[in-house]
Amino acid sequence: MLYKWAKLAKWVKLALAAGILLNGLCPPALANTTSVDVTAADADANVIPLASIALLLPLRSGPLGAAADAVRSGFLNAYERDKSGLEVTVIEAADTAGDMLAAYSAASQKYDILVGPLSRTGLTAILQNGRVDKPTIALTQPDSAGALPAQLLPVGLSIEAEARQVASWAGADYAPGKVLVLSTSAAWQKRVANAFAQQIQGSGLHADMVTLNLENGVFNADALTQLQQRVEGDMPRLLFAALNADQTRQIRNAIGDQTPIFGISQLNPLTLNDNNPEHQIAELNGVRLVDIPWQVQPDHPAVMVYPRQEVAADQRRNADLERLYALGIDAFRIAREVATRNSVFQIDGVTGKLNVRFGVGAPSFERVEPTAIYQNGVVMPLQAQ
Repeated sequence: MLYKWAKLAKWVKLALAAGILLNGLCPPALANTTSVDVTAADADANVIPLASIALLLPLRSGPLGAAADAVRSGFLNAYERDKSGLEVTVIEAADTAGDMLAAYSAASQKYDILVGPLSRTGLTAILQNGRVDKPTIALTQPDSAGALPAQLLPVGLSIEAEARQVASWAGADYAPGKVLVLSTSAAWQKRVANAFAQQIQGSGLHADMVTLNLENGVFNADALTQLQQRVEGDMPRLLFAALNADQTRQIRNAIGDQTPIFGISQLNPLTLNDNNPEHQIAELNGVRLVDIPWQVQPDHPAVMVYPRQEVAADQRRNADLERLYALGIDAFRIAREVATRNSVFQIDGVTGKLNVRFGVGAPSFERVEPTAIYQNGVVMPLQAQ
C-alpha cells in the first residue's frame, strides 16, 4: 500500500530502520539512504502518514554520472526542505537495460513510490520487460508516444516538448507565412526540428526544413551563403534554430538580424546570474527561446527558495546540469503530491508550470516554460508568465 498508518512509536521505529538500510539491488549497485526526521507537526498527530520513495539513478555511470548526481542533489535538497512523513532512499543502478530492470523490479517490492530511471534505455527496458504496479515518476521521456501504464508518469525535460511550445508561440504571433527550420544531421536536432514542424501545421505557417553541413563545429561557408540567399529570396517570417548557441551565432553572423530567430533551451549555455562578460553572446541579441525558470527567472518564488547546486570556486556552472538539478527539485515536489494522494494538481515549479494528472485514469503531464529573449548578451524573461 502507498500509505502506512501507524502510531507515533511504530512510525519512529520504521523511520529509524529505514535510515540504516543498505540496498544492493544488482551486483554493481549500492544504496545511500536518507532517514526520516520527526517534526513537531508529526509529534502532535496521533497517526503519521509514511510513504517510502526510491530514487534510482546511475550515479557511477561514465556518460550519465554527472547528470545523475545533479538530479540527486536537487531531489535531496528539496527533500530536506519538506521531508515530513517521507522516507527517501537513493539507489545506485547501472545504466544498462538488465541492471536497471533488476533494480527497478527489486525496488518495486520494497518502496511505495519509485523515481527514475533517468535514461530512455532504462525506461524502455522497464516498459518492455517489467511490470509497473507502483507509482513511478520517470525522469525521462519514452521513445514512442503510445499508451503508457497507468502507474507511470514521465516528467523528464523534453527538448521536443520545448519545440512544440515554441511552434505554438510562433504560430500565434507570426502566421501566415513561411518558416525555415534549421538543423544539422545530429539526431537530437532532427527530433527537435521534426517536433516543431509537426506542431506548426495548421497554424498558417509553412515549415521548410533546411539541413546544414557542419565540419569540426563550423558551418561550410558556401552553405551559409546559400542560406543567406534563400532568406533574402523567400523572406520567411522567422527561422527556427534546432541548433546550439554557437551554431546559431554563426547563422546570425551570416544572415544578419533582420529575420527573427526562435529556438529552445539549447540556445542558452549560460546559467542564472552569470555576469561574466566573457560568457555573453551579443550576436544572439533578439533571439527568442524558452527555458526553465531556474535558468531565466531569478525572482520566481520557487527559484528563490531552493539553494543553488554546489560547484567548486574555480568551476563554471554547466547549464544542462543546472537544468537537471532543477528537475530533481521538481521531481521531489511531484512525488510529494503523489504521496499525499493528490491525483490532479499544478506546481509552479523551477522547471516550469506543471500540470499533472496521475492516479485517476490515464496519466498526463504538461510543462510550460517561460519565454525568454537575448538582451545584452544574456537571456532574460520576455514577459511575466
